[in-house]
Amino acid sequence: MISPPLKARSAKKKAQPHFLLIDVSNSFTKLALASPAKLLRVKKIPTCELTAKALRKAVGDWKFKTAVISSVVPKTGKALRKFLRKKKMLHVGPELKLGVGIDYPKPETIGADRLANAASIVAIVGAPAVVVDFGTAVTFDIISPDKKYIGGVIAPGLQAMTDYLYQRTALLPKIDLREPVATIGKSTRAAMMAGAIFGYRGLVKQILQEIRREMGVRNGLKVVATGGYAELIAAKLPEIQKVHPNLTLEGLRAIAVLNAST
Repeated sequence: MISPPLKARSAKKKAQPHFLLIDVSNSFTKLALASPAKLLRVKKIPTCELTAKALRKAVGDWKFKTAVISSVVPKTGKALRKFLRKKKMLHVGPELKLGVGIDYPKPETIGADRLANAASIVAIVGAPAVVVDFGTAVTFDIISPDKKYIGGVIAPGLQAMTDYLYQRTALLPKIDLREPVATIGKSTRAAMMAGAIFGYRGLVKQILQEIRREMGVRNGLKVVATGGYAELIAAKLPEIQKVHPNLTLEGLRAIAVLNAST
């Protein structure tokens, strides 16, 4: 049998359909052009500025056939539909193929971003596993040893907690979060920084400890973090083994591939 010419094979490879991945969170919207194998380009825009015009500008000349959407902000739906009116849209939900099972009383109430994170962590590191997503809220999503989404934990986000102090007190300033130089602050800002970072690590550590205890998993629990403050909090938290900045987008890519023929 004669193999096809190299150019023909290359053309066939290039013909793979691309996906537009859209992750709409409360603060930012991430957009990615992806092939079935990997993310190709990634952009981010503030969700408060999300319009059809802003989407057209951000996406530019990206070529894709299907958009896979994870949104936790319902009011952005109109802009998304207007921008994608001539494209196939897949909204992440329990009715799609996710690559992970669901053992949860009301699957339709699980956030699309949390399902995408579950799909991503199973595809990347396997199970049992926990995704810690540091967004406006910090969420913990738990995957059982038999690769089923079994529930999670939701706590206030780090920025939300520090902003609350600034907004609700007369003398405390707004701070930019970074690693404290010491536990005992020598200024109001330093004291707030220590309370925020060390306190938040304590919150995350305790929740992970309780998750491990309740699951009955002593060894082999994989913990991956993502989101805005993942690097900062995970830096001195050995319970978190890996930080993946585009974990949700990778989950959308996995879901896109699984549902490409639907």
